[in-house]
Amino acid sequence: MTSSAPSRQTAGSTLLERAPYPNFKVVVLNDEVNTFQHVVDCLVKYIPGMNPDRAWSLAQQIDSDGQAVVWVGPQEQAELYHMQLGAEGLTMAPLERA
Repeated sequence: MTSSAPSRQTAGSTLLERAPYPNFKVVVLNDEVNTFQHVVDCLVKYIPGMNPDRAWSLAQQIDSDGQAVVWVGPQEQAELYHMQLGAEGLTMAPLERA
């Protein structure tokens, strides 16, 4: 049985704590510049496993709610997707822990 709870070990007089890396959210914000099609194209291009139907659903959520979480995962990947989407002109919220 595996657990995702932090584990503690002692190495001499040092206490080591092992915890899973935190996940981060990639959030796209609504703006008056980008079209639905551009948002969909960017999401499909950069977010792994994204299909056009899911991207359209997220674009509608961005339009109606003002934002949508488009991906959640490890920080390094989140930073990459955040940068790529921002470089395409999408309006991005700052990365935050999930």
